[in-house]
Amino acid sequence: MEYGIPSDKLIITVAQTGAITNKKLNPNVPEQPFEIAESGYACFNEGAAICHVHARDLNGENTSDIDIFKDIHNKIREKCNIIIQDSTGGGPNLSQEERINCLKAQPEMASLNMGSLMRVSGPYKGIPWSNMPHEIDYYLGEMDKRKIKPEMEVYNHAMLHDVRRLIKAGAVKKPYYINIVLGMKYQGAEPGTPETFFSMVQNLPQGSIFNCTGVGQTQTRLGTMSMLMGGCVRVGLEDNIYYGKGELAQSNAQLVARIVRIARELGKEPATPDEARRFLGLNGDRVKGD
Repeated sequence: MEYGIPSDKLIITVAQTGAITNKKLNPNVPEQPFEIAESGYACFNEGAAICHVHARDLNGENTSDIDIFKDIHNKIREKCNIIIQDSTGGGPNLSQEERINCLKAQPEMASLNMGSLMRVSGPYKGIPWSNMPHEIDYYLGEMDKRKIKPEMEVYNHAMLHDVRRLIKAGAVKKPYYINIVLGMKYQGAEPGTPETFFSMVQNLPQGSIFNCTGVGQTQTRLGTMSMLMGGCVRVGLEDNIYYGKGELAQSNAQLVARIVRIARELGKEPATPDEARRFLGLNGDRVKGD
């Protein structure tokens, strides 16, 4: 590939909260701004370079409240220089417009979902998650106006068509940062198997840096495979509330620490936030005063 990161480095993203996981599922899920900031700082100290952010209201429900996003940003930034990446996936209770309200908080990065899915199980069964091409273009336009780098989220091979469409149109810039999300059964993603992950990586466009998000028990397995293939890794309670079979994770930092241990056994060191900025083409001008 034309772009990439050094073979002895690894960018780790921590997804701490999400739209579905909550304290009823695992009491260690951070929901309020001070919890998210404390957890993010602990993950930074363990080796995470990117913090993926979802916001909750006082009742623990998904929210698009810009003041809450700003509060999270400010509290994180008071503690460390980790890259802040807001989610435009939001949650099933948020409208299309509400989902991108977080961009007004000026994160350095934001997720950009590359296609529509149908929720096939759980409390929102039968409710589609719409990311039509024109909606993707609108979201990307809002990011571009604010100089926010998109992390393109792909849940199946078909979503790579829209990735290629954006590249062909010159709508995204190298290095393209692509997050492969597998094993999210309730939302219709492809299964988290080594074969599927390998095939997705083989079909990525030139100039891509790829990240792996394995959901549930696939988190550590596919994360290790991603490192072996030269990719990055996402861990955290958003995607996996367990540390082992039947054993709830004690914290997001515990999950970061495990992937760092594995990385070091493979001869890799976690990239610092500033190193990750350099690899991803971020200028870091928002580190002070997000």
